Amino acid sequence: MRSVKLVVSGLLALALLAGCGPAATVTVPSATPGYLGAELTTPYQLPDVSLDDQKGAAFNLRTGSPAPVLIFFFGYTNCPDICLSTLTDLATATGRLPEDVRSRLQVVFVTVDPQRDTPAVMARYLARIDPGFVGLTGEDSTIKEVAASMGVAVEGIEQRSDGGYDVTHSAQVVGFDTGRHGVLVWTQGTPIGTYRADFERLVRQQG
Repeated sequence: MRSVKLVVSGLLALALLAGCGPAATVTVPSATPGYLGAELTTPYQLPDVSLDDQKGAAFNLRTGSPAPVLIFFFGYTNCPDICLSTLTDLATATGRLPEDVRSRLQVVFVTVDPQRDTPAVMARYLARIDPGFVGLTGEDSTIKEVAASMGVAVEGIEQRSDGGYDVTHSAQVVGFDTGRHGVLVWTQGTPIGTYRADFERLVRQQG
């Protein structure tokens, strides 16, 4: 769909767009023992950056949550399709986890449309999906840098004939371990059962 571009698929490489950050390529294996998603051969490093959460407070990406596992997804509240469906799938998957696992995992939703997605807007949006999710907004340049560090492409704005606009971005979900290394990627259309199984495995591996 126009508002979202898939970047990771099978044996394809993840490539950052020019202008989004340093060029980088990550090979995604066709099969990863133990996981249903793709395990990265070169993990991402979560940047030591703070954004504003849905309460208007500063949230440091590395230290803002005590949860051993962080799950990141980039999108925006006016996204007409895939953002909402992906977040809903993540909410369903985490809701099916045992409580001891769920309490050790934090889903973080970062907007790629900070002009419209204020903390208050993010709070109302996530309250309808899962109030336990953290929603982050901030300066557009900072968000793009953070996205690029995770292999997420934010291409920019596409104007619509009705005067509105869409934000074109890639739709992968990225999982970080307790060392804040991005070790797993799930692509658009990942089944809920895959999320649930991989989330539980990743959490339990953290000790």
